[in-house]
Amino acid sequence: MQFGKTKWLKMSQLRYQELTAKQKKLLMIGGCVVGIALLWPRQDFELDKRIPVAIDLSHLTAPAADPLPQSLTMNAGPSFDQIVENGDTLSKLFAEAGVDQQTMYKVLEADLNVLVLDTLMPGNRIEFWVNDQGQLNKLKLRFSAAKQAIFTRASDGSYDVKIQEIKGIWQQHVVTGDIHGSFYLSAEKAGLSAAQIQHIESLLKEKINFSRDLRAGDKFSVVLSKQYVEGEATGESHILGIEIASGKQVYSAYRFTDGNFYDEHGHSLTRAFQRLPLAHMYRISSKFNPHRLHPVTGKIAPHNGVDFAVPIGTQVLATGDGIVSLVVPHHKYAGTYVVINNGGKYRTRFLHLSKILVKKGQHVSRGQVIALSGNTGRTTGPHLHYEFLINGHPVNPMTAKIPMENGLNHAERTQFAQLVKSRKLMMTLS
Repeated sequence: MQFGKTKWLKMSQLRYQELTAKQKKLLMIGGCVVGIALLWPRQDFELDKRIPVAIDLSHLTAPAADPLPQSLTMNAGPSFDQIVENGDTLSKLFAEAGVDQQTMYKVLEADLNVLVLDTLMPGNRIEFWVNDQGQLNKLKLRFSAAKQAIFTRASDGSYDVKIQEIKGIWQQHVVTGDIHGSFYLSAEKAGLSAAQIQHIESLLKEKINFSRDLRAGDKFSVVLSKQYVEGEATGESHILGIEIASGKQVYSAYRFTDGNFYDEHGHSLTRAFQRLPLAHMYRISSKFNPHRLHPVTGKIAPHNGVDFAVPIGTQVLATGDGIVSLVVPHHKYAGTYVVINNGGKYRTRFLHLSKILVKKGQHVSRGQVIALSGNTGRTTGPHLHYEFLINGHPVNPMTAKIPMENGLNHAERTQFAQLVKSRKLMMTLS
């Protein structure tokens, strides 16, 4: 058998050698085609041999995402966004946003410590974030590009409030003008706001009778510091210097680093404050306490003022000169209250009154009777709640360092003189 194979191979080799080159090439190609055909897998055989195998891909599949918390889903944007217009009320805005009155009262309760809802004005912006269950998750009040208040819903359904203030950039400007007609109309024409004009009149009221002493042709200059955030004017400003030239007389007021105003010689234009908003001392029923346990709600809530246990109808006194900036006849929690802007960085508040004896925009003097104490709003009994704020932040009125004496000492006068010199130069160059 082995011999036969050998003989066959020799014969094949001889025959192969006798083939022409073209025949050899054709034979080789044919052999390759046959080889490929023999090696090519048959579909019916392969399919029959396949064995199905169950593959577990669960470890490759991402777990189902938990539903986003409501506070995150509301960050996409407010469900109600409104620019406050004339005639808008808080209850109207809440109703339009689809928020019930009970929730509004909870927000008002949180606002008791800052009282910003009552300062909403046309042009301010209010935004509501309401979830699918109709719950108010967040409320944002935009007073300007530099200041906003944010109320957020806590786990127990109450609300927390946070005031956000951006410092921005402050730039100095000079406003000048001539008196033609009243000082108010002349200053307004020059570009000063009503609040700025009232502030000037309040600072110089003991030096000038604005309705009688000024004449046509008298001149005034005012140095202002205006706030800008990302190039946008916020509307916030401070008066840094005032000069009114009437004949040969020059009336001046300059703001020092302590926030108070003095004439160019360093004499104070702001009367000293008195500690008590009452004619004499009464028992303090609740002290100033940033971490007080609220007697009604039982929650930790700051007590930003001092409570005096006085009978209803007790006379309430202005503790410093100023202008009445806010009169609120009824607040569910603060009751009847009044706010006085005492000039510069100072502001005072008087809550839970029975009657207010002053009007918004009215000038008041230290010791003037402005209201009668009461038991309005949410209280545990008749009392007067008194707050003293410096740069918008409440301080203890019984211990805070507030101007109790007039004038500057020698070292301060030297610094003040340099400040006056630079502001006078600005007025001259303008």
